[in-house]
Amino acid sequence: MCIEADIFKRANVCFDRLEAYGFQKIQDKWVYRQNFFNDAFCAIITIDSKGHISGLVWDTACDDVYLALSLKNPQTAYVLRVQAQYQKILEDIRAHCFYQKYFTSQQTNRLCDMIFKNYDDRPDFPWEKYEGFGVFKNPDNKKWYALIMPLKYEKLDTQKSGDVEIINIKLDPDEIESLLMRNGFYPAYHMNKKNWITITLDDTLSDDELLSLVDKSHAFTLKKARKIDSK
Repeated sequence: MCIEADIFKRANVCFDRLEAYGFQKIQDKWVYRQNFFNDAFCAIITIDSKGHISGLVWDTACDDVYLALSLKNPQTAYVLRVQAQYQKILEDIRAHCFYQKYFTSQQTNRLCDMIFKNYDDRPDFPWEKYEGFGVFKNPDNKKWYALIMPLKYEKLDTQKSGDVEIINIKLDPDEIESLLMRNGFYPAYHMNKKNWITITLDDTLSDDELLSLVDKSHAFTLKKARKIDSK
């Protein structure tokens, strides 16, 4: 993953803030330039109309792109210092021109918005070392009804590769058995496979069907809460 994709993977641009920060509108793109490292380099950051961000570092002495920064594992201390300063520029842009989104895939974030609208619940991120692992739980009894996490696709299906976000939800065992015959459904990853199921958040399922299944999982926490109250 390139440095720009890594820094902005959980951030959405706020176009209204770009001009005040110093971005210039050029046709359908926003462009920002900043010299750094004693003016030896110039960071050129471009954001298109869909919010996609790209960047490059220009070597002002050579009047060319500084290709050493694109190396996967830069070895010299000099390149690492240039990289560190460039990263600070990107992080400052993120802090002033972007707002945080919880997850990386569009469908995951749409689902989170629907869950908030229905239940007023936001994801909790209980594990500092596991970025992107978010838990939805009933605030009344702290029971989980959904767990979202990033995963390598091949851990679910050896015929596929790449990154994917998944959601684990709780359903009736009979329904789980039937759903596992469909695309997008897998035995629960790292959870009880009898009562939980994994669903990929890659638009294999529609948003409405996903929310309907999350509703069923959420209902289990309500039932338990009522049983506790009745004792």
